[in-house]
Amino acid sequence: MMERFSANPTASIPDTCDSWSETCAAYRFLGNAEVEWEAILAPHWARTEERMRAQPVVLCIQDTTELDFNGQEIDGLGPLNYETRRGMYLHPTYAVTTDREPLGVLAAWMWAREKRGADGVRPG
Repeated sequence: MMERFSANPTASIPDTCDSWSETCAAYRFLGNAEVEWEAILAPHWARTEERMRAQPVVLCIQDTTELDFNGQEIDGLGPLNYETRRGMYLHPTYAVTTDREPLGVLAAWMWAREKRGADGVRPG
């Protein structure tokens, strides 16, 4: 199943799975609180570092993007640029060669902002 997910990363889970039971199993796996996204990406990060060692120069490009899940009931979301939009932020670091060959994702940081209080200030 993982080979099919990686072969077509933009496909939906039901479109990638061969059966309804496989679709349910994928959702159970992704919904498991014991499964951390860092653990899923750790092998990719290690392979990216290996590919980087073979290069004389590597460019590490960072960017922050909003993951907008507005209208979806998902735990752990917070406000985005407007308090009414819900989602989280992703700040990945991409490694590429000077010839623009992608080597992989080197690191990533995800977070959700806290909702503002009645006084308009975020806690913390």
